[in-house]
Amino acid sequence: MSNGIAFKTTLPDPTFDAAWEAIKLPTAIKQRLIAQAILSLTMRRKVAFEIAPLHGIIALAGPPGTGKTTIARGLASKVAGALKGETVTFLQIDPHGLASAALGKSQQQVTTLFNRTIPEAGLKGPAIVLLDEVETLAADRRRMSLEANPVDVHRATDAVLSGIDQLTREHPHILLVATTNYPEAVDAAFLSRADLLETFALPGAEARAEIIADTLNGLAKTWPAVGQLKRDVGRFVTASDGLDGRRLRKAIVGAAALSIESARDPGMLTSNQILEALRGVAKDKGGRREVA
Repeated sequence: MSNGIAFKTTLPDPTFDAAWEAIKLPTAIKQRLIAQAILSLTMRRKVAFEIAPLHGIIALAGPPGTGKTTIARGLASKVAGALKGETVTFLQIDPHGLASAALGKSQQQVTTLFNRTIPEAGLKGPAIVLLDEVETLAADRRRMSLEANPVDVHRATDAVLSGIDQLTREHPHILLVATTNYPEAVDAAFLSRADLLETFALPGAEARAEIIADTLNGLAKTWPAVGQLKRDVGRFVTASDGLDGRRLRKAIVGAAALSIESARDPGMLTSNQILEALRGVAKDKGGRREVA
């Protein structure tokens, strides 16, 4: 799509809901995200900013593979389901689609995004907008050198902040959900506007056990013999220490490619294959090689 829009749909969306359930986070974190989003979309429409200084921004930060984008989509769908009787629009912004080598072009496109494209999404009711990889849109100006970075990049960040302030004043029915793998690269003025900054860590042992069981259960729906491998979840948890959820699922699925037989019939997958795959990925967390 043009104007930086990567995806647009009406919520709730059952596929978003299913993905939300697949991300294993403490229930308290999921409830906090939903509550903050609902609060933003209800209170901002009834109370002046001077009384309740909510900008309508939720920021999700953490390492790659921890499910930030999936959670952002699922959050939007869950909130839409809670807003009974209202039509909720979802937009996902592709920040790379706004970048331009032409001087001043990025600033112009960002201004159009916040002054026209996003407000138009809220014409029929609440809109929830995903700003993925927000460090691309709102780069930290303190870390930039004017010699190494064109003035246009600085102005693009200025345009983002100006656009957010206009949305806050004029469109209280719009909620922004921003994700970043590198919070230190996001402009401090953007982060200061976030009503909630939720930082995701790599999954601990309990979360990894849930992810592993969920993956095996999913595979067992097609290849029932895979379900027997759940007896070794404890060993898989130990071998997967330090992996994010995405790599963990990839390693389990990719383990079937360790032999031609199990690649043809994943029902022949063994615990030893999964352990080999997990240990291989764990040794190479730098990302040069990944089992998948």
